[in-house]
Amino acid sequence: MFRKNFFCLVFTLSALPVLSQNLALKPNILFIVADDWSKHAGIYGDRVIRTPNIDQLGKDGLIFDQAFCSAASCSPSRASILTGKYPHQMAEGGNLWGSLPVRIPNFVSLIQESGGFVGSERKGWGPGNFKIGGYLENPAGKNFKDFDAFLGEKPKDKPFFYWFGSIDPHREYVKGTGEQAGLDPQRVQVPGFLPDTDVVRKDILDYYFEVERFDSNVGKLIAMLASKGELENTLIIITSDNGMPFPRAKATCYDSGTNVPLIIYWKGKIKPARSSELVSLIDLAPTVLDILGIKKPADLPSKSLINLLNGRSLPSRSAVFVERERHANVRKGDLGYPIRGIRTKEFLYLRNFEPNRYPAGDPQKWVAVGPYGDIDDSPTKQLILSDTLKYSFFVDRTLKKRGSEELYDLKNDPNQLHNLANEKQFEKQKNKLKIDLEAWMKRTGDPRFTNPTTNLWDRYPYY
Repeated sequence: MFRKNFFCLVFTLSALPVLSQNLALKPNILFIVADDWSKHAGIYGDRVIRTPNIDQLGKDGLIFDQAFCSAASCSPSRASILTGKYPHQMAEGGNLWGSLPVRIPNFVSLIQESGGFVGSERKGWGPGNFKIGGYLENPAGKNFKDFDAFLGEKPKDKPFFYWFGSIDPHREYVKGTGEQAGLDPQRVQVPGFLPDTDVVRKDILDYYFEVERFDSNVGKLIAMLASKGELENTLIIITSDNGMPFPRAKATCYDSGTNVPLIIYWKGKIKPARSSELVSLIDLAPTVLDILGIKKPADLPSKSLINLLNGRSLPSRSAVFVERERHANVRKGDLGYPIRGIRTKEFLYLRNFEPNRYPAGDPQKWVAVGPYGDIDDSPTKQLILSDTLKYSFFVDRTLKKRGSEELYDLKNDPNQLHNLANEKQFEKQKNKLKIDLEAWMKRTGDPRFTNPTTNLWDRYPYY
């Protein structure tokens, strides 16, 4: 862990340096990805969790409050980060435990082809079978034992890209670790989509414990950069593939599943700031390529954030888009739960294409996880299942079937618990969002635009 005052605030540059075509003069990039982490950190306003390293990066970097993953599911989200494309544009790459076709360019491969030294640690793209997709190594780069080993193999004077894919705070948790670490369950602010009970509070603390362990690893990475003299020439990106592994969060298209942390830091090059711009993690691929001066694929639907890094504004973006197909294999017949959604600053509109299916998986175990298997097993899940009458409010919003449309007023219902899709007073807003969503589906070649009930993703293998 580095000292609190290790980073010095530098406000001298309003623009990034001119990027030469000579890759040797360009920055290193350290890309840090958590596994199932929502915006729980001191820098995001949480007063219980202790994340000094992440907080310091945020204080000295650019913090995004409105960053969204493309899908709240590990494999498709990570595939979108790597390719700059939406899950529905990546064929079998749109599913969990699928594969990622090598024919779709990803930014790590493009960096390597341009002469950069690339590598990864722990969880890269996945889970899934990358060899079936045509890759010899994980799409996030060749795996190394650790950062030190990677830097030891790096050729002198050659820039690097390193993907650190933490396995925290993914479940399973060791029960009681949060409280044993000194975290107070009474201080936890339980989100409105979960029952406020002692069981849930302590489950959240165990999740916090793993986020704190992730933060410790972030500190070690920064310390390693400093010891090697690489900190000042390394751009650091820290984010998460999707939200927290709790009911009505991970594997959903609500903010609890899709609104994730995003911090970008480059000592002395990026002015400390906070952005409320709507951005998607698919934007990271063109951003990295722009920073390194590498030509971007022509068909990317994503937008580079380089203007924001330069202290300038982005072209106006009124919405981001979220989606999902098959997460875990938890429905009879290997069926998924397809959703497409549009999220503005005022509303979230979701279209559920198969409302006859259970959104969290069948009540009986099919292949993976268990009953309602799109929700990771946890004390919180078991609590809700233990007394469905007592917790009927949460059962209705987590386990039961939903209508074909959902609409949420984010100002008055930030937890997105009260569906307004059938309320006449919101009909105008709903219809406008529906039109915008369909236009995006058409523009991005979504197979569900022409065939809403396609079984394309249900047929892909679950490895």
